[in-house]
Amino acid sequence: MDTVYIMAGDTDNSAERREVQPTRVTREWISYPEAEKYCGLSHTTLWRYVSSGELKAARVGRSVRIHLPSLEGFMEGRVTEKGYAASETR
Repeated sequence: MDTVYIMAGDTDNSAERREVQPTRVTREWISYPEAEKYCGLSHTTLWRYVSSGELKAARVGRSVRIHLPSLEGFMEGRVTEKGYAASETR
C-alpha cells in the first residue's frame, strides 16, 4: 500500500501555510512478479489462468497487470475446509 500526500490550501498563494494530509491508496492491479509472491504460483501457471479468462488482467503496452481482487477471489475459490483444493484427491 502506497501513501499519497494531498496538499490542502490555495496552491496559487505560496505565502499561505499548506498542510499535508496522508491518504492511503490501495493498489488493485499488480505485476506478474508481485502476483507470484502474493499467491506462490509460478509465472506460467498465472499466465495460463489469465489466458483462459479465470483471472482478470489488463495489458498496457507490453506490460500486463493482474487484477488483485480477481486473484484473491480465485485463490479463495480454491480453498476447502481441509485446506486444499477440492479437485485434489488425497
